[in-house]
Amino acid sequence: MAEQLRPGVWLLDVGLVRPVNTNSYLVDDGTVTLIDTGLWVNCPSLHSELAAAGYDPSDVDRVLLTHYDLDHTTGLGRLEPRFDGPVYIGHRDYDLATGGFDPPLVHHKGLFHRLVRPFFPIPAGDVRPVADGDRIGEFTAFDTPGHNPGHVAYVHDSGAAFVGDLLWGSNGGLAMPVWLDSYDMDELRESVVDFYARAPPFEVLAMGHGTPITTDARAVYRDLIDRL
Repeated sequence: MAEQLRPGVWLLDVGLVRPVNTNSYLVDDGTVTLIDTGLWVNCPSLHSELAAAGYDPSDVDRVLLTHYDLDHTTGLGRLEPRFDGPVYIGHRDYDLATGGFDPPLVHHKGLFHRLVRPFFPIPAGDVRPVADGDRIGEFTAFDTPGHNPGHVAYVHDSGAAFVGDLLWGSNGGLAMPVWLDSYDMDELRESVVDFYARAPPFEVLAMGHGTPITTDARAVYRDLIDRL
């Protein structure tokens, strides 16, 4: 069920069982932004979660994608035709999804992406590549590669950080995504540390998988860094 994390910030729980389900998030700061969209089939559905928060796909002004993985991007098609706004994704994952970048066939996740992207493209429309430091309304984009080459985290000016699969929730704390689901674990570790150092202060840490952290978020994040 949709949960309000703070005024104007909603968790949309699009999936079955934590922690293997996917989180989407909605931010309403006068402009309605959806962060990630889940799979094309979820229970509860993206539509029902939007409705539980008091919104309809036609209310969404833009979508921010943290990266090109099926459990974060393919729900986008379910918003059509009522959503027709811009979609933002990291420039390297834009290339990955559209064929501008071909990962090695011998790479476990690269091979998977090359196999699935003809069948699960990002829906045609106003799709905009994002670079590190870009401002999108009241969001700032941060390159955080490792899980995917073009993974991006977004920090809202209100103090909410949406980190996709940079981090996963784990037993009330945080963990890194596993090797099998990532491109480069060394690069991922560097991104975890780099984002903590560069991101402005945040009070909410909203991950793609697991329970968002709304209390002492930076302290919990710091604990992960100390364990790396």
